[in-house]
Amino acid sequence: MTKVLRKIIQIDEELCTGCGDCVSPCAEGAIEIVDGKAKVISDELCDGAGFCLGTCPEGALTIVERETDEFSEEAVHEHTAANKVDPVTQHCNWCGAADTERPLLPTRHQGQSVWVCVKCLPPLIHG
Repeated sequence: MTKVLRKIIQIDEELCTGCGDCVSPCAEGAIEIVDGKAKVISDELCDGAGFCLGTCPEGALTIVERETDEFSEEAVHEHTAANKVDPVTQHCNWCGAADTERPLLPTRHQGQSVWVCVKCLPPLIHG
């Protein structure tokens, strides 16, 4: 596989508590809990978009630029088709709405990583 310089998620194992909050925002399935810690299981599955970043209560996830495998949509399709896993339902930290009811966004509020639904986000922004 060709190596390229690109942005990718890096997980600090010292900070990671294995809570799993970063797993469900990763639509590509690149992050799994392995031996009690979050791991990027394959660099070619990680698109580096960073939707997982705001969900980590410990700040263990960052985006770094390094030489690694190219992102592969084909590998993502194969991985997600082979690993049909029930998603972990997330809930809005303000109203309790599930992600099956309305879209949720990971965000940081007063130093904490929280999920906020699209209904609660405007009052959070505007006070």
